[in-house]
Amino acid sequence: MHLLLNKFKEILFSVLPITIIVIILNFTFVPLGRDNFIRFLIGAFLIIIGLSVFLFGVDLSISKIGALIGKYLAQSNKIVIVGISGLVLGFFISIAEPDLHILANQVGLVTGGVISKNAILIVVSLGIAVILALGLFRILYNYSLKKFFLITYALIFTLFIFSSNEFIAIAFDASGATTGAMAVPFVLAIALGVSSLSKESKSAEENSFGLVGIISAGAIIGVLLLGLISKPGALSGSIEPEIIPNGNILGPFFKFLPKTALEIFIVLFPIILIFIVGQRFAFKESKKSVKRILLGSVYTFVGLVLFLVGVNAGFMEAGRLVGFGLAERGNHFLTILIAFLIGLVVILAEPAVYVLTKQIEEVTSGYIRKRVVLIALSIGVAVAVALAVVRIIVPGLELWHFLVPGYIIAMSLSFYVPTLFVGIAFDSGGVASGPMTATFILAFAQGIANATPSADVLIDGFGIIAMVAMAPLIALQILGLTFKIKSKKGGKK
Repeated sequence: MHLLLNKFKEILFSVLPITIIVIILNFTFVPLGRDNFIRFLIGAFLIIIGLSVFLFGVDLSISKIGALIGKYLAQSNKIVIVGISGLVLGFFISIAEPDLHILANQVGLVTGGVISKNAILIVVSLGIAVILALGLFRILYNYSLKKFFLITYALIFTLFIFSSNEFIAIAFDASGATTGAMAVPFVLAIALGVSSLSKESKSAEENSFGLVGIISAGAIIGVLLLGLISKPGALSGSIEPEIIPNGNILGPFFKFLPKTALEIFIVLFPIILIFIVGQRFAFKESKKSVKRILLGSVYTFVGLVLFLVGVNAGFMEAGRLVGFGLAERGNHFLTILIAFLIGLVVILAEPAVYVLTKQIEEVTSGYIRKRVVLIALSIGVAVAVALAVVRIIVPGLELWHFLVPGYIIAMSLSFYVPTLFVGIAFDSGGVASGPMTATFILAFAQGIANATPSADVLIDGFGIIAMVAMAPLIALQILGLTFKIKSKKGGKK
């Protein structure tokens, strides 16, 4: 219980900043209305409780299961087993990720079903299945992470040239949405388990990171291929706000609860089933350890359900209203400033960020501090959200105007930065764009696009997750470059 209390304190101070910003905006520039404001506060409470319980459960279960699977795959040393396991795990982890369902549902809603939810789910999951298998082979055979990313993104930008703007935005948004609260701890643990059997300690440390970034790329490839194959023609869209009767404050929470609980059960069930089968034939953990893992899974389920219900029923509508209200005022500077502030603090409320930063600190034996990574992420995401809003407001600016130079800078930096930081940076890109980004930030952007006459919700409202996912690639590699320079100076002394 002491550990759970510590998690609660940590999350409380992480979620408070964004809550305070919305409260201030409600009483100044953008009144949310009594019902929406109360729902937002209830959502904030559920997020704090849910995130605390979820992270406590992940420590006990999901991370442990992922590590056991990773070690088993590495010990088997059989290409067929690793390949098939990568394909199966990649597909089911992706198709069950709650963030991806949120994004796919938004795409289906905005396009009027022209790009269906199921189409997005299937192509993204297939893309991730293939690239996860390749990523596991990369770790086992110690193939250069930098070269792997260079080849992968060369393919992405080749597809990019022939793709339409709407599919580019959806593809890069999908890359962030696939690496959410469930996928990240599991994939990180698999990477740690597989790399732990490396004979070289430095190689094992470096290979512990990068797999999350790799599966993000698989999502991009899947959606871009869907656009090229399906060729739906020119698309545009808008989002109509859901009408909720006055006084029905708790209605959205009860609406989302059973649906979210079912989704999370579907997410967890295959992982628990794999553990039970693995325990029977391979892992041979003690009874005490098995009970601990199963109990941790219950905590993970309850925590993630509470978190996502709070986000969907309380935070998402608040994000849309804040974005719409700010853009409607016509004060572009204020809108961009608020976007920067929201970006600065929203990363602190992402559940997977804490899983990643903790593993970074542990793997590097405290050399790379959790706080330093969080500061770099916050600044990077703040700039990304602000630039994404500039893109919506200023006519003629397109997503590729930011993504192409951004990824060129990121790939160029990778040749001057230690491999460990390259893996951490690309993992952080997926981690930064979790459930808070897929809901509050996405809704915030769509609200601005809805209120901006020159903008289209489909083309301009999407893409903000892509910007958030790109920011850490640059921010953390610059941090890595700083560490490298300091180390050299220290060596000279």
